[in-house]
Amino acid sequence: MTPPMIPRRKFLGSALAGGLVAASKSLAAQADISMKSATSGNSDPFELDELTVADLQAGMRSGRFTSRSLVEKYSARISSMDTRGPALRAVIEMNPDALSIADVLDAERRSGTVRGPMHGIPVLIKDNIATADRMETTAGSLMLVGSKVPRDAFIVARLRAAGAVILGKTNLSEWANFRSTHSSSGWTGRYGQTRNPYALDRSPSGSSSGSGSAAAANYCAVTIGTETDGSITAPSAAASLVGLKPTVGLVSRSGIIPISASQDTAGPMTRTVTDAALLLNAIAGADPRDAATRGAGARTVDFTRGLADGIRGMRIGVPREKLFGYHVKADAATDDAIRVLRGLGAVIVDPANIPTAGKVDDDEYEVLLYEFKDGLRKYLEEVESPIRSLADMIAYNEAHAKEEMPYFGHEIFLKAQAKGSLRSPAYLKALSRSQRMARDGIDGTMKKHRLDAFIAPTMAPPPLIDLVSGDPLFPGGATTLPAVSGYPHITVPAGYTFGVPLGVSFFAGKWSDAKLLRIAYAFEQATHHRKPPRFLPTAEV
Repeated sequence: MTPPMIPRRKFLGSALAGGLVAASKSLAAQADISMKSATSGNSDPFELDELTVADLQAGMRSGRFTSRSLVEKYSARISSMDTRGPALRAVIEMNPDALSIADVLDAERRSGTVRGPMHGIPVLIKDNIATADRMETTAGSLMLVGSKVPRDAFIVARLRAAGAVILGKTNLSEWANFRSTHSSSGWTGRYGQTRNPYALDRSPSGSSSGSGSAAAANYCAVTIGTETDGSITAPSAAASLVGLKPTVGLVSRSGIIPISASQDTAGPMTRTVTDAALLLNAIAGADPRDAATRGAGARTVDFTRGLADGIRGMRIGVPREKLFGYHVKADAATDDAIRVLRGLGAVIVDPANIPTAGKVDDDEYEVLLYEFKDGLRKYLEEVESPIRSLADMIAYNEAHAKEEMPYFGHEIFLKAQAKGSLRSPAYLKALSRSQRMARDGIDGTMKKHRLDAFIAPTMAPPPLIDLVSGDPLFPGGATTLPAVSGYPHITVPAGYTFGVPLGVSFFAGKWSDAKLLRIAYAFEQATHHRKPPRFLPTAEV
């Protein structure tokens, strides 16, 4: 989730293998964000800079690359930049088996077998996604170091079957930013503070902070994040990435440390729309362990098809009330985007206000508190760990406050622990009311204006990292209505202000993922806003 504005701000929602576990306590102490080790740029050219999945596949077909060489090159880049140089602290752990997995995939290629577009492609995934291998699954917390998960998360199994190499796991906002009302996005007890590669003193946003910084810094071609409310889209906007929060139920959540059964989903964080579509192809699908995905089979298509079909005649609404007006630069970038879309033949309906915008926040927070407690209990039942419940988590933090709570507490844990079961009338009322308002607001406005999608600023430019006071009040963003409704939401690079990225969002009704990718692709191809980061110590003036 992005930094909570509830009650004080709104939710927007690892080291190299070998020495990580032994060094975890010392890593937690290294949340220092001084600029002593920062560089003013990345002067050394990197052979794989900004290469797409298609570029890497072409390189492997020609013999220029192998999967092993890609793993080696990306691993060397992470080693040189994650705790040294700009010290991004984006990768919490590397996969000790990545090279051997790559060797197997290279052998398959030599024998004439290529599983698909992801064959041999290194992928980084967020450290709340279970892998039944030698890597940890901890949500960034020291308390789950050494725990054993029963199986790969469904999406990990899908990635492996598609031929992807799980290169490692990314840092995040601890417990996906559902721990404290004063948290710093991108900080974990296990690995410290992730930095934004565009301006190292700026927040990477939360909670898929490491996935965002890693993809932006060319640590790999594509990454996976997870979102409850803004945790894919906000860090993607902060890192000049394409970030897709799919329709809830298109991508399985089984094996992912949960916040909310009604809102959680995993999704792609990539440098291009095409790569986001390719990655969605690999992870989407029905999973018997996740009832929400029962309808996914009929909706799982090749999401790259039709990307280039254009948007002429599409009707795109501008919900200016509530979703604009909180930052002049974000508004200006979105108005520029609207002019581009109009030039591409889209029909712009301005304004197309959503009457329920800004009215679901309190109910959303109530729902998440209940679902977090219940979902964690169910997740931990299957994990070999002394941590069995939210009460155990609270006790661990209090016993290890020096390592886990040096900057902020666990107020949200305490609020969630006080909640009852999912049979509680207060929970059921909040869930029904919030989902009804979010869905009716989007669906009703789309029907009224005959819209294909909405456009809005994703969020304000990322603020300064502040471990003393935590993330500042979040002034606004496009994330909540699609999050609470369970509808898809995509952000695309929309430019920069003082060298810091801005994103523009598109969202629409249930199962409109393919349409949103098509709109995002048209905008991306018309603008090409994304630029690689220069690892500046601070924003340009």
